[in-house]
Amino acid sequence: MLCLGMSGGLDKVHENPLDLPNTFLHDGAAVLVRDGRVIAAIEEERLNRIKHSNKFPRNAIQHCLASAGVQLCDIDRIAFYATEAYCNAMLERLIISQPDLSIPLDAKLLLQNLLLQEFGTEVDPSRISFVNHHLTHSVSAFAMSGFEQSLILSIDGGGDFLSGLVAVGSGTQIEQLATFPENNSLGLFYLEAIRYLGYGLFDEYKVMGLAPYGDPATYRKLFEQFYELSDNGGYRVHLDRIGPALLRNIEVRKKGMPFTQQHRDVSASLQEALERIVFHVVRHYRELTGMKRLCLAGGVAHNCTVNGKLLYSGLFEDIFVQPAAHDAGCALGAALMASDELGRPAPRERLQEVYWGPDLGSEGAMEQELKAWAGHLDIERSDDVAGSAADWMANGAVIGWVQGRSEFGPRALGNRSILADPRPAANKDRINAMVKKREGYRPFAPSVLEEDADEFFELPEGKRHFPFMNFVVRVRDAKRDLLGAITHVDGTARLQTVSRKTNPAYWDLINAFKRKTGIPVLLNTSFNNNAEPIVDSVADAIATFLTTDLDGLVVGPFLVKKRATKLEDWTALAISLPPYASLYQVRAYTGRDRQETVCEIRTGHASRNSVRISHDLFDLLMRIKGEGVLGEVLDTVTIDQARREALVSELRCLWEQRRVNLHPSTRYSRVSKQRSNVKGS
Repeated sequence: MLCLGMSGGLDKVHENPLDLPNTFLHDGAAVLVRDGRVIAAIEEERLNRIKHSNKFPRNAIQHCLASAGVQLCDIDRIAFYATEAYCNAMLERLIISQPDLSIPLDAKLLLQNLLLQEFGTEVDPSRISFVNHHLTHSVSAFAMSGFEQSLILSIDGGGDFLSGLVAVGSGTQIEQLATFPENNSLGLFYLEAIRYLGYGLFDEYKVMGLAPYGDPATYRKLFEQFYELSDNGGYRVHLDRIGPALLRNIEVRKKGMPFTQQHRDVSASLQEALERIVFHVVRHYRELTGMKRLCLAGGVAHNCTVNGKLLYSGLFEDIFVQPAAHDAGCALGAALMASDELGRPAPRERLQEVYWGPDLGSEGAMEQELKAWAGHLDIERSDDVAGSAADWMANGAVIGWVQGRSEFGPRALGNRSILADPRPAANKDRINAMVKKREGYRPFAPSVLEEDADEFFELPEGKRHFPFMNFVVRVRDAKRDLLGAITHVDGTARLQTVSRKTNPAYWDLINAFKRKTGIPVLLNTSFNNNAEPIVDSVADAIATFLTTDLDGLVVGPFLVKKRATKLEDWTALAISLPPYASLYQVRAYTGRDRQETVCEIRTGHASRNSVRISHDLFDLLMRIKGEGVLGEVLDTVTIDQARREALVSELRCLWEQRRVNLHPSTRYSRVSKQRSNVKGS
């Protein structure tokens, strides 16, 4: 039995986003299971390159079908990650706000139409099911935990008119014990508070990293006004009190402003409040049910600090956190629920790895892709990439590491990673500045050989397996100064243990670094910059390598360095707009009493997603039909050499922001092959 689970939006990548609630229809993904076992899974953002994509997951579905070698008509059941009643209610709300919208007021029909348009297959409505949002979260965790019985907690922003549930899993059954209404959402509780710290949706993890710099006692009494704990594990949050109280007590931070101690203390108080509520809930249901194991899912389950404190608390003998705990993981839960309904439940086995995305392809295909960039890259094939990459890092290099199939979920787990020596504290600041272009306080995670984890980290007795970066653990006192780049200000780290069995290539790399330095640990962060999702393909990796200050890149068996480039190397590239980008000319105030026509590239229909560009560049981009070779397009306009160089520089900045695409043209690729020099080791 083949079952396909889906999450995400209901419009295409080139269309305007459906204006639905922010807490729903995001993090699109597709997961394909055969008889309860995962064949393939990927988030749509990895393929359409839109962070937290709210688009129909067409590319993700296509990956899943291709991995299994099947067509959509071969799928026995397609499951969407919310109930039909909820989806129809959202469509009603949408049409009321946008009466001229031409969409059916029927979620199943809308989904059928999209599948027909994108795959040319008319799917019988009996093969489409809509499943409860929080049950998909719950199933995605419990079915992958390997537990015969456990308590299950699903907590997020919202979905299906709820924000979470508590249940007990036993065998293949889940019994719901309690639900949390949307107005008691812990996800929205966190989100509402961080708005006054200059953050918004999807920034919650940043505040989790800021919290250890603050003192929770400063605003503890204030935050206690925002929630109540009641008997029987109940709680209530007062979202309407948060804004007025913070406005009166702190200086509100605007995006880009420096952080003050006030902001750090608010972060700490917020984190403490969340922890108190979560512990209140799980303590009660632990006592009520007698369950000794816990499964966590939902977006709030990505709060690794809460997870770590639960781990150390001793409340449970074992805790399993679904690696894609956010809404993308609902696609997994939906597929497993559909498979179970058809009599093929998931086997009761502990999830070991999530390398379910696309593979890099053959060595020949990788080489061809790299050689197409020969004007920009020096390429060397090595029979010992682990040893060479370890040498690079031991000598101070920060590298991109791309191997095998990509990871499912928000964490880079050693196949699409940026890696560095974990010892120099300066590496944290360097990577935050040169690659991520993000706040300097943000911590990085360590990857450690599973066999050596206990030597460097304080792990609860009997716990040695942390493959998914789901828990913040304590770095041993004696190792904190040694591991300066991955030890957070409070002496903790978000740990990944690496098994030789599940990822031999990454294990070999860390082991090679250990042989050279004595340290079986690497700094590991996701391979992306601040404007894009984690890379997936070789092409993605090259683009990010060339638009950051990374020192080296390893793709399969190839070691890659940057070449000094000339203007003609850039003008030989092809240029195009991504499918999610559009050009606009609008009238806007450029001074108090002055209006002008300005030019913009927008990624979406709203002006808030726009970047202003020069009139010359606007005119240039308007000349391109689909794509064009940059030099040839430049030759169609009369400009001097200085202006030509300025336009190329402007385009390179836009490429760094992923507002335009630059890539080798077919003609350039032929020339590049003649120039390339792929050295062997």
